[in-house]
Amino acid sequence: MAWEFGEAGGFMLREFQPGDADEVRELFTEGMSEYGPALCVHVLQQPWVMLTLTGAFLLLVASSHSLLLPVLLLALMLAASHLVLGQVWALYIRRCLSQDLMDIGEAYSPQRGARFWVAEARGQIVGMVGARPAEGQGASGVLVLKRMVVRQDYRGRGVGKALGRAVLAFACEQGSRAVMLVTHRLQREARNLYLSLGFRPEAPQPLPTFYGRLADFTLTRYRYDLAPGD
Repeated sequence: MAWEFGEAGGFMLREFQPGDADEVRELFTEGMSEYGPALCVHVLQQPWVMLTLTGAFLLLVASSHSLLLPVLLLALMLAASHLVLGQVWALYIRRCLSQDLMDIGEAYSPQRGARFWVAEARGQIVGMVGARPAEGQGASGVLVLKRMVVRQDYRGRGVGKALGRAVLAFACEQGSRAVMLVTHRLQREARNLYLSLGFRPEAPQPLPTFYGRLADFTLTRYRYDLAPGD
């Protein structure tokens, strides 16, 4: 099934086909990679990081009686931090690609009560989103919106809203009682989109790992409750 959008949007929404897999994974990698630089800035702005770098710089100045060497070493530390954080983010992307995006047709098959949609424009995939039943205690009747990505040059054209509404319409068809999703603190545009669609945020929670707490990297869960008969 496909939905046409007019000249203002210039795209078509349709269900995922097996031949879309490589392009979908490429779009996901491209979209998520955008957050790498923002992650580096966020971590380097943490008070303990700034205090550590400042202390190291002052110790180097005091011990070398020169500014050139401390400045060079500080630049080296910043470059190394950027490289390490970039590798950490790349590992996260690869982990996602090895999970549900490894076999999209299977992970989001109708037999599992799931769906995956793509937005297509001029023969290229410019947006994507999936919906799967939630797992765990109390998850009955709840769908999870996952892997929402819109290509940068197609943002602001209604692609994200169309994808989100496709998930909500599917949830209604399934008789679901709610749709849930999770964002991280760097996804500002996505958070605004979900609010405009009617999702309501819960209190942000730290990423449940030592490094997540160390970097003050929070996750926010959003929920859209569906009234009976919606």
